[in-house]
Amino acid sequence: MLIVILATFILEDAATVLTAIQVKLHALGPFEALIALYVGIVLGDVGLYGMGYLAARWAPARRWVNTPERDMQRQWLTEKLFKVVFISRFIPGTRLPLYTACGFFNAGLRTFTLATLAATLIWTSALFALSLRIGGFLLAHLGAWRWAGILGFVLVIIIMGRIAARMQKQGK
Repeated sequence: MLIVILATFILEDAATVLTAIQVKLHALGPFEALIALYVGIVLGDVGLYGMGYLAARWAPARRWVNTPERDMQRQWLTEKLFKVVFISRFIPGTRLPLYTACGFFNAGLRTFTLATLAATLIWTSALFALSLRIGGFLLAHLGAWRWAGILGFVLVIIIMGRIAARMQKQGK
């Protein structure tokens, strides 16, 4: 379970897919696997919040964001915190800047944590369920090539996230 938690700090979606494969191989139980994924992802998210919080206490970082709109930004983010954090779980490329900004503006750790937990329960459970189905198929039908198929599935998940993030940036 510790390996799963640590793996989420590197690539959450890949860790979720590979953990589902481990469940299919009976190396982990589904309940333990999901708990480890949830714990790792939420700890990582709270860690990003913490990095932003610490950055706000570092003078050079405060100068970067020292604008007259800073208090307005903080107020807006604090008022809409749950909704914004919840939605960001489903939009690739938004979590790092948003979660560190939440910490930087000290937007409310409790609300932040509840939002990230709620969104993680939905997103990770859905990806885990999909990965169980596809992983089970790959393990059962690809024989000696099953690991190549699993690697391909992981790469597709990662690449799709990157493409979605790039498309979102181009739309701005």
